[in-house]
Amino acid sequence: MRPAYLGNLPRGLAGGEYWPCDFGPELSRGFRALKVWFALKQHGTRRFGQLIAQNCSQARYLAKRIGFEAELEILAPVSLNIVCFRYRDAATGETGLDRLNENLVQDLQESGVAAPSTTRIRGRLAIRVNITNHRCRRADLDLLIEAVLAAGRERKALL
Repeated sequence: MRPAYLGNLPRGLAGGEYWPCDFGPELSRGFRALKVWFALKQHGTRRFGQLIAQNCSQARYLAKRIGFEAELEILAPVSLNIVCFRYRDAATGETGLDRLNENLVQDLQESGVAAPSTTRIRGRLAIRVNITNHRCRRADLDLLIEAVLAAGRERKALL
């Protein structure tokens, strides 16, 4: 039940039936900046910088690993912590490759191995890996590559 001071307008900030802040403490949005402030206070900007540099290095490592696999291709230069690539198959057309890579991403997410997303680069669907976890290790990236290759081969065999 909504109190009168929260309003019952059909449009605007308080519009609609579901208003997320109705369910928060003090009927307000969370103070998300507090978490960032505490993390910076505890670890310092130097440590955050080291972790960001580590993630960027891991992205370059992942791109290098992809470059060694004939079934994979990089779709965009890797300049920071994001790697966009796809599984490729010479016998499959562009539309089929898009569908194949979309299914691979869903397979990876459902298996729990990794949670990449997708994006489009020059009209082609890419598997997008954004490395931002300070606990990420090269072994995790190696596992990702092996999982993409295994799922790609399995799906290709079904075609």
